[in-house]
This record gives sequence, C-alpha cells and structure tokens, in this order.
Amino acid sequence: MAQVLEFKLPDLGEGLTEAEIVRWLVAVGDVVAIDQPVVEVETAKAMVEVPCPYGGVVTARYGEEGTELPVGAPLLTVAVGGTGAPEELAEAAPGVGRADVDAAVSSEYSGNVLVGYGTAGPAARRRRVRHANPAAAAQAPAAAPAPVAAPAPVAAPAPVAAPAPVGAPAAAGPVPVISPLVRKLARDRGLDLREVRGSGPEGLILRADVELALAALEQPVAAPALTPAPAAVSVAAAGERVPLRGVRGAVADKLSRSRTEIPDATCWVDADATELMAARAAMNAAGGPKISLLALLARICVHALARFPELNSTVDTAAREIVRLPSVHLGFAAQTPRGLVVPVVKDAGTRTAESLTEEFARLTEAARQGAITPADLTGGTFTLNNYGVFGVDGSTPIINHPEAAMLGVGRIIPKPWVHQGELAVRQVVQLSLTFDHRVCDGGTAGGFLRYVADCVEQPAVLLRTV
Repeated sequence: MAQVLEFKLPDLGEGLTEAEIVRWLVAVGDVVAIDQPVVEVETAKAMVEVPCPYGGVVTARYGEEGTELPVGAPLLTVAVGGTGAPEELAEAAPGVGRADVDAAVSSEYSGNVLVGYGTAGPAARRRRVRHANPAAAAQAPAAAPAPVAAPAPVAAPAPVAAPAPVGAPAAAGPVPVISPLVRKLARDRGLDLREVRGSGPEGLILRADVELALAALEQPVAAPALTPAPAAVSVAAAGERVPLRGVRGAVADKLSRSRTEIPDATCWVDADATELMAARAAMNAAGGPKISLLALLARICVHALARFPELNSTVDTAAREIVRLPSVHLGFAAQTPRGLVVPVVKDAGTRTAESLTEEFARLTEAARQGAITPADLTGGTFTLNNYGVFGVDGSTPIINHPEAAMLGVGRIIPKPWVHQGELAVRQVVQLSLTFDHRVCDGGTAGGFLRYVADCVEQPAVLLRTV
C-alpha cells in the first residue's frame, strides 16, 4: 500500500536552528524524483536548495514563502509506492495524472545522506493514508493514545471541522498542529489544543490561533490595559519596522556578542604601498593569471601570524583558556545584495598568491550569487577586511567572534610622503588592527602591525623572513 512520508526541514549543519522559505520549487500534486530540490530556503548563512530524499507525489506543503521554520518542522509530505503499484499512489494523491504517477514509481529512498535522514530507509515516521470513508478511519484506534503523533494529512479535514469538547476522548483524531513551537506555547499556558479552531489550510492550527485563544481567556484581566493602545500604535506608525532575520539577524547577533564578550582595542599605522603596487604590476606583466592585491595582503597576513601566533587564536570562556590554532583559515569581508558576509579561505597559509587569487574570486562570486555554502562561511581564525573598496581610509571594525583579531586595509591613494629624505608623492595606505586584549598585550599587536607595514613598504622583507 502507498505510504505518505513526512519530510522535515533537515539540520543544514553549522549549528543552524531555523530557515526561512524563500521559494517553493514544487506544488501539491507534483511528482518529485529522489534528491530533487523541492524548496529554496535562506538560513543565517546562505541560500540553500533542499533536496527531498523520497520519490513520489507531493500531497501537502507546510509553510508559505516568507515563513520561518525551525529545524525538524515538516516541510512537505510525499506519497511513495509501498509495492510499486501506480494505483496506490493514485489513491494517496487523487487528482494526479496517471502518467505522472507512473513516473513516480521507483526506489523510495535517497542514496544521499541528509542530516537526519539515512540511506537505508526513512528516518521520518510512516503514516497510513487516510481514507474519506469514516468506517475505514475508525479501524485504527491504536493511534489514538498518541497525542504527539504526526500531523494529519491534508486529505482528512473532517476531524478539524469542529473543535472537540474538553472531555472528548483522544479517539477523535490527532490535533492538527505541525509546529512544535505552537504545541509548546499551548502546553506552557495550559491551553487544550482540541478546543482551538484552526484558521490554516484544512483547519491547521497556527500560532496566531493559539495566541488569539489565549487572549480570549485573559480578556477580562487585560481589558484595563487597552486604554493606552492608541499611543503605542502612533509610535509604531512613525517609522518602518524591518525584521532582524536571515543574514541581517545573524550579523546582528554575532556583532552584539562580540561587543559583549570581547574587550577589543585598535592600533593603526600609515604605510607606503608604492613598492607593493610595483611588485604586483611586475608579477602581472610576467604573464599567467593575474594576482590580486588582496592575495598579496593575505600572504603578508599569514606570515605575520606565523611570527605572532597569539593573534591566530580564540578564547574558551568556559575553560578560561586561550586556544592557539595550528592553521590559518582566513576570512575576508564581502558585501553582497543579501548583506555583509565573511567567506573563509581554508588553509590560507599553504596557498600561493595565485591560489589565493582564485579562491577569493570563487568565494566572492558565490557569495554575490547567493550560492555560497555554510561550510564556506564558517571556521575562520583571522579576518582580513579591505574596506578601502568603499573609498574610506580607516575604520575600527568589530572582531568576527570567536576570532581574536582583524586586519583592516583602507584605500591606497597618492599622498605627500618623505621618501629617502625627500618629499615625494607616494601610494599610501592606512592599516589598522583590532584585537582581543585577552589574548595578547599591545606589544604583540604593535609588533604584528609593524611587520605587516614593513612588508607592504618593502616586499623584499617577506622574502628575507619566510
């Protein structure tokens, strides 16, 4: 017999706990193949297309575009063939064409590993397809004692038509709730969900329904507090409210945590970058792939960190220990249409200038296209911030928590400069270092920044000290 399997929002990795539905790629009634992307979601780190590990006919979708869902919440249900008979899929998904049903008859499960879903069989609970015949539905009393069972499929709106009385037996059917947050809210406030009429599709109980029911219960107590409401409305109407979610919300959380936990300090120095610019021009004139200025600055950074490893570290606040990290994973700030992101070049200390140039270009393009993966946005140990592209000279940036330091590079512009005892026009840049004062003192930070400035002014210094 055909089975309706529930596909839940999987753990997308890197500690992400929720995602926002950006665009559905399938509709109810569509036939999906194994590992076919079914929805595009935006996490706090990237846009991700989520593949479904089941092949069959989509029978329900949970959540409209723009809705935020927690990890583990149902995304959709798929009718898959238990014996491979197209008639079973047609019964589970009425209205779907026979040709589409035939195309859905194949292996039930994905061969790819999705966090929370295995490869040998479904991790989600199996559910029998509900029949419109009430007699058939009454033959399954065994499922009645389970108040936390999977939500009812879309094909069975009958139990939702009228709320059950308080004393109704559990055999009346499962409560039509899919969100664990809604269940928790009702449980914490002592609200019986069987007394709530859902306003969602097919009677689905939404959070707004629970909040409305709670407000109705508390109305006699809350009535006197309604008098100042007009003033609150006028204040809210005075400006636009922009939700802090997605990338913007993640950036806000990380920067707030950095400011709260890290006692940072900043030092800066002006440097004559004329020789560095000439060295880059000579490299690019020699033929081969072009070398970017950011790649040369990255090379200087990783060698400076080898001399001052205190700055390539993190602080374990629970253990009250400084953890010095063996490898340099270099983050760099990139502005995208979705906001500021910090892609990470893994093992930057082992890369050549050419390899760094290629990786910077790849990650920047992926970030701008919204196709960068969470793995490319995490694991950084030190950040290089080239804010000179915005036409500014200096900045005191906020450290990218849980890192310990960030090197900032301003714009390179012609300025009067004393060179070899004479006043000359040189290409000058301002360098700044913001560091966690817990991992080192000012002497270490100043030594790091001075070494970077020396390499910018005289690239041959790097050859001598490598």
